[in-house]
Amino acid sequence: MLLPDENPFMIAHKPVEDGFPFEVETDSLADSMGLRLPNRSLYVLQGKVGAGKSLISQRLVHGMIHNGIKVLVITTELTTRGWVEQMESIGYGITEAIREGRLMVISRFGTIAESRSDVSLQDVLASPAVPSADVVVFDSASSLMPDELDEKGRFELVQQIRKVASEGRSFMLCVDPEEMDTKLLHTLRASAEVVLNLENTLIGGEIKRNIIVTRFLRAAGPIQSSIGWRVEPGMGFIVDITAVS
Repeated sequence: MLLPDENPFMIAHKPVEDGFPFEVETDSLADSMGLRLPNRSLYVLQGKVGAGKSLISQRLVHGMIHNGIKVLVITTELTTRGWVEQMESIGYGITEAIREGRLMVISRFGTIAESRSDVSLQDVLASPAVPSADVVVFDSASSLMPDELDEKGRFELVQQIRKVASEGRSFMLCVDPEEMDTKLLHTLRASAEVVLNLENTLIGGEIKRNIIVTRFLRAAGPIQSSIGWRVEPGMGFIVDITAVS
């Protein structure tokens, strides 16, 4: 995990005022989901294990860095190398973006497997890399959340996230509802500008994946309420047009 004296992004941060574009030529996700993610905002991607939180967040990261947005990824599930290899395996080359300072990936497990189990959300928010990013992605955020906060504690946590976001960046929280306090999750969802529920359905022996757009404020384009999708190795994210409604 990032230590206090580690260097943040190499390129000076310039706030993005009109939202974060994430469109790419290989799929139509942006056309179905608002074209841009709002700035100074909170995004909640909710789903159980296997629902596709990591894949959706990786597609959004790929689209944003493709459009010049600076992204910081905090992964609590993979090593840094593992996260990069996962992106490469679905056709999203990110080596150049990392080298140019447009993407930084930090893992609780280090580059290979040097574990830091004591990292909290507050530790990450205090990292010097955060002010240098346009969007900070937590995958998964639920494993960093404190347990059994009272109403005041939940308010203060969201207030802290909002304060950092108000300085010119957005936070994407990938959360598992079975891994965190339900009242805190409700508070985060109620405060978020973007809420995406990720669902899987078994139809005819085949898993159908859907993004349910529960909330999407300040969108720059049309929004579909349900977006079917799949990922093919080497091809990346594919919108299932037969499942878009």
